[in-house]
Amino acid sequence: MSPSAAPALVQSFFDPATSTFTHVVYDQVGGRAAIVDPVLDFDAASGRTRRDSADAVIAFVRAKGLTVDWILETHAHADHLSSAPYLKAELGGRIAIGEAIRRVQGVFKPIFNLEPGFATDGSQFDHLFADGEVFWIGALRAQAWHVPGHTPADLAYVVGDAVFVGDTLFPPDVGTARCDFPGGDANALYGSIQRLLALPPETRLFMCHDYPVTDRAPLAVCTVGEQRQGNVHVHEGVDEAAFVAMRQARDATLAMPRLILPSIQVNVRAGHLPPPEADGRRYLKLPVDVL
Repeated sequence: MSPSAAPALVQSFFDPATSTFTHVVYDQVGGRAAIVDPVLDFDAASGRTRRDSADAVIAFVRAKGLTVDWILETHAHADHLSSAPYLKAELGGRIAIGEAIRRVQGVFKPIFNLEPGFATDGSQFDHLFADGEVFWIGALRAQAWHVPGHTPADLAYVVGDAVFVGDTLFPPDVGTARCDFPGGDANALYGSIQRLLALPPETRLFMCHDYPVTDRAPLAVCTVGEQRQGNVHVHEGVDEAAFVAMRQARDATLAMPRLILPSIQVNVRAGHLPPPEADGRRYLKLPVDVL
């Protein structure tokens, strides 16, 4: 088997508090790995962080004898804080996101009135991927795809025979991601989804989130074929105009995510908390009547 044809091995972890999947993708036991969309536990009422979700990932990586090359963010999440810096300190690896994160940083710096020294050039991350950029996770050939729509900076990661789709597609019975955050665009999301659904029908798509509408268990993975046939928002036969009309009408009814305000402030910093203020404490801001 050639390196580019190596199958991707994937272990998924579900955080029920934020309905988020974190994935560890690796080439073999004792081989190389990447961690996709890691979660830092956060209690909004107390302002306290915990590392339970990240520690479960660390335990798996160590049990499998993996070397972490990458910690991959699909976008600056609005529903959970990233544990990327903690994982990097424990396991190594480079924290990466799409190069359009600069645009997202530029939007949110004035919204949160971030400190003057906050850079909007993406320099908080170790690497910024361009659309189509190829990289490697051991024997696994990987490629970053720019899939805007939910935000301007969303990426999907095509790794071997698996794709980590971020906030584009949800499981077929849940549908698709919202597009009403700053810089979101339903037309762009439709195009991004069509790019993903043009892949072979057996391609595995790994979800970033699941919000089950029945009592079924959370679904970490489905196939392109299953999405083409069964996605309630964007199955075969749904054209762009119909999708955009549906998405805009639906988004107008949605409340803001519970953790959007703390999450964005941390995630545009590659998961780092804001710098300490004069009293030595770190603070997250609550802008009033803005979002």
